Amino acid sequence: MEKLDIPIRYVRGIGPKRAEFLKRLGIETLEDALYYLPKRYEDRRSFKKISELTTNGPETISGQVIDSGIRITPRQKKKIFELVVHDGTGVITGKWFNQPFMQKVFKVGQKTILTGTVMKSRYSYGWEIENPEYEIIEDEERDIIHTGRIVPIYGATEGLSPRYLRSIMKRIIDHYSPNVSEFLPENIVTGYNFPPLSEAIRESHFPDHTDIEALNQGKGMARERLIFDELFLLELGLSLRKGKESIEKGIPFKADSILLKRLRENIPFKLTNAQEKVFEEIRSDMSSPHPMNRLLQGDVGSGKTVVALQAMLIAIENGYQAVIMAPTEILAEQHYLNIHRTIEIFGLKVSLLTKSLKDKDRKDILKKIADGDIHLVVGTHALIQEGVIFKALGLAIIDEQHRFGVIQRTNLRKKGINPHILVMTATPIPRTLALTLYGDLDISIIDELPPERRPVETILFKESMRSKVYLKLEEEIKKGRQAYVVYPLIEESEKVYLKAAVEMSERLKKNFPHRRIALIHGRIKAREREKIMDSFKNGDVDILVSTTVIEVGLDIANATVMVIEHAERFGLAQLHQLRGRVGRGSSQSYCLLMTPDYFSEEADRRLQALVRTNDGFRIAEEDLSIRGPGELFGTKQSGLPDLKIANLIRDSSVLEIARKEAFFLSKEDQFLKSHPALKDTLERKWKGRLGFVLN
Repeated sequence: MEKLDIPIRYVRGIGPKRAEFLKRLGIETLEDALYYLPKRYEDRRSFKKISELTTNGPETISGQVIDSGIRITPRQKKKIFELVVHDGTGVITGKWFNQPFMQKVFKVGQKTILTGTVMKSRYSYGWEIENPEYEIIEDEERDIIHTGRIVPIYGATEGLSPRYLRSIMKRIIDHYSPNVSEFLPENIVTGYNFPPLSEAIRESHFPDHTDIEALNQGKGMARERLIFDELFLLELGLSLRKGKESIEKGIPFKADSILLKRLRENIPFKLTNAQEKVFEEIRSDMSSPHPMNRLLQGDVGSGKTVVALQAMLIAIENGYQAVIMAPTEILAEQHYLNIHRTIEIFGLKVSLLTKSLKDKDRKDILKKIADGDIHLVVGTHALIQEGVIFKALGLAIIDEQHRFGVIQRTNLRKKGINPHILVMTATPIPRTLALTLYGDLDISIIDELPPERRPVETILFKESMRSKVYLKLEEEIKKGRQAYVVYPLIEESEKVYLKAAVEMSERLKKNFPHRRIALIHGRIKAREREKIMDSFKNGDVDILVSTTVIEVGLDIANATVMVIEHAERFGLAQLHQLRGRVGRGSSQSYCLLMTPDYFSEEADRRLQALVRTNDGFRIAEEDLSIRGPGELFGTKQSGLPDLKIANLIRDSSVLEIARKEAFFLSKEDQFLKSHPALKDTLERKWKGRLGFVLN
């Protein structure tokens, strides 16, 4: 078996310079190249005689070179290389613009194949073909790569022409694919009538398949085999991880809690049936002798935080500490503000731990965490750094898991001895994707909003309609309501948007001279941000202008209108999250999307989807159809192996089968002792992230 992880630069004909170009395509190893499949195929098998050409269009012709030369256009002085080919029935001229070096490629008397769009010559009665793909036939028995067959079309990049890429891929497939070892269990290969792996790879690159339409739709047993392999390895890793964690000893908590009872008495609302159901699932897990590993999924405003807070109080009352990790400082701050105000009245200590803390404050907090003087810690990635030591961590909560990865989750888990893990997300995910992204977690869904909530009315406005937006703002403020004005924060353009937000704040002060306006952004110190948020929460600010993405944590019922500037620059899921900051009370709320007068069709599709529905699951499905699962739920973010061939939406039926087979196998052979080739392949695909499971 060839070593599949050898760097691509060592493959004959590539070298360091071309390897850098290939890296842009995600091809860094031999294995990457074998699984870099064509994006489409063209049928170039049928040669047409030149005398049979009748209309303009794509054709493949074969003939002998009878003349060649460079012609210079009289006006623009452009160089055109012209090749005259005769096939015994007629003559055609091939033309290449600004490529005089082509003269060195062809010689009179050579046999060649040309593929491209043929057209009647504008200057004579003959035919011509511009910038055609070509193949020079030096030996009739020689295997043809670029024409005379079903030809793979690969996604190319600067520095690598499609023709070169096809040539190097043919060499790699011919030389290496026959030596690729089978790793699937034999019963799976025969049971689903899959072709051998080496054949599936070869056929996916250079197919003998006759149905070109099926090939371009990703159908056929060769492609299906590779899709299955990828999904099977993904699900097998998840299954093994889940199986390992389910037999570990955890911390069985007593579920009866005085703190829990006091919290319920203090919160000014009744939990929904969905919240109660989900909390009972969590409480049951925490009473178990095995660690909880659960995903809490709920739409914006469904009340995940109060459910999580109850779980934290159970851990604390059992003598353990709890921690909640958020992806950004401002989200961590918002959680901290909400939580410490709620539970410090019970005599509990809550601390905020982020990178922006001063060294002295940080040392003080770290000591108190290690001594057990702090019951609950809210923080960011700073929580998983080496210096953070808990006296007794019993529950770790990760908010917005899709922004973290499995590695971060594992590192947080290591801060205790098998603590319970609760993962939360407000990004609705269709079940098929949830099973994949969070396949090692049990899933709870809050599928109900509080009864007093009314759907937010979302309206799209173009820049020329700005006066109407200001009228709506004034109308709501006159009723005693409050408003957000949000700017996109794009990292590389942070200064631009910060400046724009400052200017907008000044502009709003001129348009609303009698209103109280505040500006908040990430460069303001944490204590100042807290003061501004307190002022807004207490009703002392009418309009809050923000560059920070206030996606979660803010729960201000009196805020009934949000203006999102440059809404076309936000993703659909992010827009839905932002919109969730209004509509928190019983009053009708509004989300006003501001855009330039002209923007892209894709952006318009996103915004129209938001206007149509408030249902997060429908929005997630629309987002998937627009952007595809790879971009929306990048496997790099989730800590899973990259999916190079499979599409989680298109291939959902294959995913179900792969998941069933993977979970069955993991139960039969938890450490894959009977499947060494599969174990090696799995470890390579997961890049060592399963070491703790397989050893």
